[in-house]
Amino acid sequence: MPDRFTPAQTLDRITADTLALHRALRTPAPDHATALAPRIIDAQELAGTALRLFLDLAEHTPQPSSADLLLLERVAQIARAAQDAGAELAAAVARAVENRRRRADAAPGRAVLIGPSPQQFIESATDLLDRIPALYHAIHRDRLITPNPLTHQPH
Repeated sequence: MPDRFTPAQTLDRITADTLALHRALRTPAPDHATALAPRIIDAQELAGTALRLFLDLAEHTPQPSSADLLLLERVAQIARAAQDAGAELAAAVARAVENRRRRADAAPGRAVLIGPSPQQFIESATDLLDRIPALYHAIHRDRLITPNPLTHQPH
C-alpha cells in the first residue's frame, strides 16, 4: 500500500466513508447521545481529511488555473459539509442529553421538551453529508482530477 495517496484516491475514500457514515446515521439508535459520539468523530475525520487534501492541492498549485480553483472550491465545500454535519450531530447529542435531563427533573407525565429534536439535527447532518457524493461526482464530471483507473467507475 502506498505511503501517500493520490488526490483521486483520497476523494474516493472520503466519499466511501461519507456513504458509510450516512448509512450509520440511518440506523435507529435507542440512545442518541451514546450512539452519536463515534459518528461525530467520523464526521470530524472526514473534514480533517478533506482539509488536508485542500492544503496538499493548494501547495502543489502555486499558480492555480480556473480549473484548479474550482477543484479547491469543491474540496473546501466537502470539508465544510463534513464539519457542519459534525456540528449538527454534536447539537443532536446536546439536545438528547438536555431532553433526558428535563424528563428526569419533571413530574411524571409533565416533561417539557424543546425543539428541534435530536432526530431533526440528525436529518440535517444527513442532508449535509448528501452534498459530499454530489461534489465528488461534479469533480469527476468536470474532469478536475484524474480518476483512479482501478477504483473509479463512470456513472
